[in-house]
Amino acid sequence: MKTNEAVRDRILRLCQEHDMTINRLATVSALPPSSIKNILYGKSRNPKLLTIKLICDGLDITLGQFFPGHSAIHRMDPRTKLILTMVYIVALFVAQNWISYSLMLVFLLVCIKISSIPPKSIVRGMKPLVFILIFTAILNIFYTDGGVELVRLGSLAITTEGLKRAFFMIWRILMLISGTFLLTYTTSPISLTDGLESLLSPLKKLHVPVHELAMMMSIALRFIPTLIEETDKIMSAQKARGADFETGSIIQRAKALVPILVPLFISAFRRADELAMAMECRCYRGGDGRTRLKVLRCTKQDYIDLAFCIVCFAVILASRWVFPNF
Repeated sequence: MKTNEAVRDRILRLCQEHDMTINRLATVSALPPSSIKNILYGKSRNPKLLTIKLICDGLDITLGQFFPGHSAIHRMDPRTKLILTMVYIVALFVAQNWISYSLMLVFLLVCIKISSIPPKSIVRGMKPLVFILIFTAILNIFYTDGGVELVRLGSLAITTEGLKRAFFMIWRILMLISGTFLLTYTTSPISLTDGLESLLSPLKKLHVPVHELAMMMSIALRFIPTLIEETDKIMSAQKARGADFETGSIIQRAKALVPILVPLFISAFRRADELAMAMECRCYRGGDGRTRLKVLRCTKQDYIDLAFCIVCFAVILASRWVFPNF
């Protein structure tokens, strides 16, 4: 089956599952109906990723759920995944030696294997971080004291400790990003915000606006692809009028972006005002007394997975003190 045929069949199946017409799907996805109909009628041979992402956001599913995953990680309660992700991040920053980092890497690779997420998808998402990784490596190589001096460049010196620290820092960043990617690839944005709100619900006794914070996060995640599409339209319009965003120095390119930012901010504020008006018209008054269509419930398997992962993290952290010289 070709890609466009698989996308078409999945769209029709999702419309049937959600009892939704094509026009309704276009409305909730902030897409023109012609974009979806071109996919269904075979006119669009290679559907854009942004189009599929907008459809996923309109249906409250992730890209991974568009071609659904049924792995153990996909089925886990979002609160369990959030807790494990936070523990994973803490363990990653506490790890200090080769053994602890290697065990963390093995744990991450096993989770990726269980989730059936293609490793290429995770690697592709790290391309924007290349500059940050290089900059971090340079800082750690030249500004870390200790160890045997290998090369001296004026007042700067490259030491064995600096190379070790740079390698560990890059390793840590890559595993940190991969772990968070795994969370977002296997959990829908709404599930994440619902899980976060549930975990922070005890703070309501301290009058912390937990529901409002979760709502803001949900709206922000929802409008990211919309703003990306709006930016693409503005850039296309500016290029049609002779604007050049690809040549010149960095300062000239930055100045060329100013005509994009102004209409983009105006569009964002307009959308925010329309959304606020729509919420008021529907009598939205915060989280008090609101019920949920899907109530989060932890199963026995969630508790087993949580306990097992915490034991794994404890073993990894213990290796820091058991093998301090590795």
